[in-house]
Amino acid sequence: MTKLECNVTNCLHNADNCCCKQSIMVDGHDAKEKEQTCCGSFDENKGGLFKNVFKTPESSLSVDCEAVQCIYNDNRHCAAAKIGIAGDGASRAEQTLCTTFQLS
Repeated sequence: MTKLECNVTNCLHNADNCCCKQSIMVDGHDAKEKEQTCCGSFDENKGGLFKNVFKTPESSLSVDCEAVQCIYNDNRHCAAAKIGIAGDGASRAEQTLCTTFQLS
């Protein structure tokens, strides 16, 4: 499990800078820099109406990763102890990124 800090507070799955999903997907198959990655699990919380009543924020979760050129990618899973997802104010997944990405 990877510790996740997410500052994308307008994501439907974000609560207290944690994710309410049990796993996420980082996209960026051809990424050579972090700006070419994104959180493929992002869903915009349009209007900020969602309230987290059924799910618990997860500080550690499974992170599948398509950024195969990242040093932390281990057979399409993130092996980093801690990652960050950035992109507060995003309305599309492409406006988010994995701040932990490092080219191998």
